[in-house]
Amino acid sequence: MPSERDEICFSSARDLARRVRDRDLSAREVAQAHLDQIERTNPHVNAVVTLVPERALEEARAADERLASGAEPGPLHGLPVAHKDTHATAGIRTTSGSPTFADHVPDADELVVERMRAAGVITLGKTNVPEFAAGSHTFNPLFGLTRNPYDPSRSAGGSSGGAAAALACGMHPLADGSDMGGSLRNPASFCNVVGFRPSPGRVPSWPVPAGWSTMGVQGPMARSVADAAFLLSVLAGPDPRSPIALETPGSAFDVPLDRDMSGVRLAWAPDLGGAVPVDPAVTAVLEPAVMVFTDLGCVVEEACPDLTGADEVFRTLRAWHWDIVLGPLLDERRADFKASLARNIEEGRALTAADVGRAEVLHTALFHRVREFFGRYDALLAPVSQVPPFDADLEYPGEVAGHAMPDYLEWMRSCFLVSATGSPALSVPAGFTSGGLPVGLQIVGPHRADLAVLRIGHAFEQATGHARRRPALV
Repeated sequence: MPSERDEICFSSARDLARRVRDRDLSAREVAQAHLDQIERTNPHVNAVVTLVPERALEEARAADERLASGAEPGPLHGLPVAHKDTHATAGIRTTSGSPTFADHVPDADELVVERMRAAGVITLGKTNVPEFAAGSHTFNPLFGLTRNPYDPSRSAGGSSGGAAAALACGMHPLADGSDMGGSLRNPASFCNVVGFRPSPGRVPSWPVPAGWSTMGVQGPMARSVADAAFLLSVLAGPDPRSPIALETPGSAFDVPLDRDMSGVRLAWAPDLGGAVPVDPAVTAVLEPAVMVFTDLGCVVEEACPDLTGADEVFRTLRAWHWDIVLGPLLDERRADFKASLARNIEEGRALTAADVGRAEVLHTALFHRVREFFGRYDALLAPVSQVPPFDADLEYPGEVAGHAMPDYLEWMRSCFLVSATGSPALSVPAGFTSGGLPVGLQIVGPHRADLAVLRIGHAFEQATGHARRRPALV
């Protein structure tokens, strides 16, 4: 029989919120159960790196009092969450995994945290990230390494690696994350949870130094697609502080996800049209997973959009972004930067106006080719990660399927090429390798078709149930 703590910590977020709202559980009981779960499981994975238990219990007590007074609860009322350590939290240390910000305590929440707290979230603390969220393996000099809940000798992915590992272990029911080159999708794939990269502007970001940029986005993580959509309904919607914010209200995502899949046209690109090498262990899981869609009545064909130029677009605009955001800090505190990130910033500094202009032209041409492709298909299916969770002692895999990986970005091409398209993309649990390591399926949709992607992912999830397999350590 599962314990009461297990029932609380592995409930769906929506069910948990309903139980708190109906006073079947108190917010304080829910917060305490998750704090106990953190105490029990976090030493094995190092997912939560700054914990504020006294503050969390006080917030939970106040939440119970507000509910008792008759106040209308927010949709996330009483749900405990540890926020990503790159997301500013008022009064709680926010380090970005860098010694430079080891003692940094912001005065205000950034927009995603602001929205979650306004919806009733109880803040537990912060989740671990790579230094400045650069790279898809979560380690840094302040807090060390986050380990995979399914095999602690393996990586949890990144940069939202702490968030994903904490979800898998039942430390919180929902998580906020961010994604430039795969930082919501890769850790979701590695930790058997759901990560959704929304369309740029779907979840507005503030404050940011480059508000018109579309390469990096923020979005939800959860243990199910329905819960990811539930959190998206809070995170999404217009805000005057973001110049690219989309006008669609978040309530558009607080809807049932069930749909008839008959006749849905899906393209399957096992190596993104030859653009990426993929470990055979990943392919062995995904090939039968894709056939589930045929059983659901979909039409599945092997096809891929022309991704010519996507690599140059991503690498150029990413390096340009890093120089904008971190270039001045590199000049002041070079010793605090890992070598791979410092090189990226210097690459951005070396770009010319012609380089950035060429990337923008390629970016536009890529958008139109992908737009035309989705005139023929409703979604694209592809690997999330090119490898299963790798040895946690490595900075990144040096080789994938016999191909050398020259830097810490190359093994993430299956995600970052998709980032360059601007399409919404979902990572949903798709099964396990023969060694018991999770593998995710990436579902990519047309421009701004976020809800359609979530519905396809939900159908797959309901047909397979892979997300229900918990790590042995919990």
